[in-house]
Parts: sequence; C-alpha cells; structure tokens
Amino acid sequence: MARRKKIYEGKAKILYEGPEPGTIVQYFKDDATAFNAQKKEVIDGKGVLNNRLSEFFMTGLAQIGVPTHFIKRLNMREQLVRQVEIVPLEVIVRNYAAGTMSQRLGIEEGTQLPRPIVEYCYKDDALGDPLVTEEHIAAFGWASQQDMDDILSLALRVNDFLSGVMMAVGIRLVDFKIEVGRVYDGDFMRLIVADEISPDSCRLWDIETGQKLDKDVFRRDLGNLTDAYTEVARRLGVMPKTSSPITKPTLIN
Repeated sequence: MARRKKIYEGKAKILYEGPEPGTIVQYFKDDATAFNAQKKEVIDGKGVLNNRLSEFFMTGLAQIGVPTHFIKRLNMREQLVRQVEIVPLEVIVRNYAAGTMSQRLGIEEGTQLPRPIVEYCYKDDALGDPLVTEEHIAAFGWASQQDMDDILSLALRVNDFLSGVMMAVGIRLVDFKIEVGRVYDGDFMRLIVADEISPDSCRLWDIETGQKLDKDVFRRDLGNLTDAYTEVARRLGVMPKTSSPITKPTLIN
C-alpha cells in the first residue's frame, strides 16, 4: 500500500496515516535505544521480529477477549492498528524484582514478588518517564478512577496471558510494560491495549539458565540482540524451530 503522511516518529516506531479514517499504519524500526535514548544502535532485523511478535501477542489477547488496537499485519515491518487517544502512562507489571525496582528498593534481581505489582510512569522522555502514584494521576487528570480500575484489570489480564504463554515455552516473564488507549464509539469510550508487546517491552529470562532474552541484552552488552529475539520467536512458533539465528530473519507467513 502507498505510504501516507507521517504522524509521529518515536524511538522504535513510526506512525503513518492509515488507509481508512480511524486507522494508523505502525512501522517497526531497527533502532535500539536504552537509558532514555542515551545509548543507541541500529540492529538489523529487530523491527521485523518485533512486528511479528507483537502481532502474535495482540492476536492471542484478542482471542481471550482482551481488546487491543491491532487490526492486521500489512507486511514484514508494518501493521494496521486502530487510532487511539493514548493515556499518558506506561503501565508496568512486575512478577520478579529487576531493573529499576531492584535499584530503588534494594531487592536482589530475580526475587519473586509476593504478587504482581503494577506501577505507573508518566510518559515524558524529557523527564525520563518518572514513576507516579495514582494520586498524581487523579490530581493531574491523566485518567479517572474508573479508567484506573479498567487499566489495572487490563494489565493483570495481559500478565496472566503472557505469563502462561511464556511459561509454556520455558521463559519466565519477569516484567513488562504496556500502553493503553481510549477509543470512542459514539458517546461510549473504552480502553484498549495499544502500542506494542515485544521483547523491547518485556523482561524475558530462560527458566533453566536465567539467560536474558530481552532488551537487557542490549542495555548490558550481553550479546547479540537479534539472536535473543529470534530465540523467543522460535520458541513461540513465529519462526521455524529448525532455523539457525540469522541477522535478517525469515519468518513464517
């Protein structure tokens, strides 16, 4: 399809006008960033893998009744999604201590938490996406109390789904983040899962070895990021199980 007007370009994706009103074409870039874009690199094949993996997760969520913005994959790097009004929050669900939680609270990485903990960060790159409380969210009008109840419910349902899918292929879901958007049908508003779900937005550890299969490979210089994402895709059946790690992956149509 012919590409239309660019709407927005972020660190990992570009958004274009869609072919129909209320739709957007989401293009996955090969750019990898960490530490609020202080560390940057272009990694061949990353965007292709994230496009296919996000399609896999979004489709699976829709099958169990969790609403998402995903409509269909267009090609190896692009997918058609519903246009939403993004709630300006990153919603983080943690099953094990890692990353900033370990740094803030002095909890050893890999410690299983008593229950899933949901955190919220205000989406603002210039501020470093600061951690905020529900009091901040209510006071500044970023979301209503009903919105927050719905967001919490969505986040925990996504956690249940992802945890089960990953456990079945020998991967521990340590934590993940999602974004949520508002869609309007006449006067009725509802919240749906938006943005992407991929190894860029999850911490994924091999259950047996503890090997990291997520963006921490890039953050911490632990090896080849494409190899890690390819391994996740292979285990989930998005890539042939017999293929060897390659720079520009061949994916199942």
